[in-house]
Amino acid sequence: MSEADSDKVTAHTGHHETLRLFILAGEPSGDRIAADLVGRLRAHVNLIISGVGGDELAGQGLQSLYPMTDLAVMGITDVLINLPRLLWRLEQTARAILSSNPDVVVLVDAQDFSKLLAARLRRRGFSGRLILYVAPSVWARNPERAARLQPLFDAVLAVLPFEPAAMTRLGGPPTCYVGHPALAEAMPPPDASIHGPLILLPGSRDGELRRHLPVFAAIAAELASRPEVTELVIPTLPRLQQRLVAETANWPVPVRVEHTRGARRDLYAKAVAALCVSGTVTLELALARVPMLVVYALDGHQARVYDRLGRPQVSLPNIILGRPVVPEFVAAPLSISAVRSLALDLIGNKKARQDQLAAFDELYQVMETGIAPHPRQDPAEQVLSIWRNQRLLIGS
Repeated sequence: MSEADSDKVTAHTGHHETLRLFILAGEPSGDRIAADLVGRLRAHVNLIISGVGGDELAGQGLQSLYPMTDLAVMGITDVLINLPRLLWRLEQTARAILSSNPDVVVLVDAQDFSKLLAARLRRRGFSGRLILYVAPSVWARNPERAARLQPLFDAVLAVLPFEPAAMTRLGGPPTCYVGHPALAEAMPPPDASIHGPLILLPGSRDGELRRHLPVFAAIAAELASRPEVTELVIPTLPRLQQRLVAETANWPVPVRVEHTRGARRDLYAKAVAALCVSGTVTLELALARVPMLVVYALDGHQARVYDRLGRPQVSLPNIILGRPVVPEFVAAPLSISAVRSLALDLIGNKKARQDQLAAFDELYQVMETGIAPHPRQDPAEQVLSIWRNQRLLIGS
């Protein structure tokens, strides 16, 4: 944007500051978080954005440096298969940032990639602010990672309310709790649905889909036969719709693949329950008051780490509340019979679903307010404060 163009934008928006932002999201959940931040920043300043993202950031005007899917890998197997491409994207991203010299770089999740990128930028003398949005799970494994982040990032924006205290305790960068965009889509407390759609969420990464879709397919007919279930629905991303339609075409019962994100709230409001893969979606479902069974098919490396850690809780509602409010089944590989049994138990037990809804009300209150002494903050205000403080330091 030229100076003349910036003047035109200022005249149109009433904003007198222009923030040059590089933002990177490595997967769909991070893409939604990043888009929410961009929307909030636009309410305060003129914004020039560059970076890497998916459909949500594209909706905010980002022309992605390369496809976000290039970064969407998980587990050592997927990383090794894609290592040459990941290393190239790491160097390409660092060069783009150093060339454009943005005021602030916000790296959303993509923990390993973000850490390597921040280290590379620091070594090459990048002078802007570096912010990590979504804290790494240092509270779950490898707590020494917190201190290693301290020289890399000026701040961390955490989406879970207990993380600022954990990061402080472990010697990490300054961290504040900023809530989660899923709070904006939280539903009012309902009674457990007597019948409705059963939501299937097999994941969004290639490895997750490979490991979970066959399990879901094997039990689909029995799930659909339950009187409580009116249909099976997979809500997904536009880029995955064609693949999922093709992969479910030969299932023994019809499956509706729903890609319109705007319709997801209505789907959640009608759902009887969800069968989902562990991840951010468990928090989204809980805040939307959808009872769920959480499963995850581990690869070999993930299984060894999971066993070494003592097989901890993996779903965010259970982690945040500190107790098992939703059932989980994590294994390598998944047992089809075990997943079938747990899913049928949840669908057929209205009291179990009602108990989850009661716990989700408690979860909402914690997520909405934060945990003292770390109340919930606005993420855009935190980014702007960090940027403005830097400008004061350099006398601009």
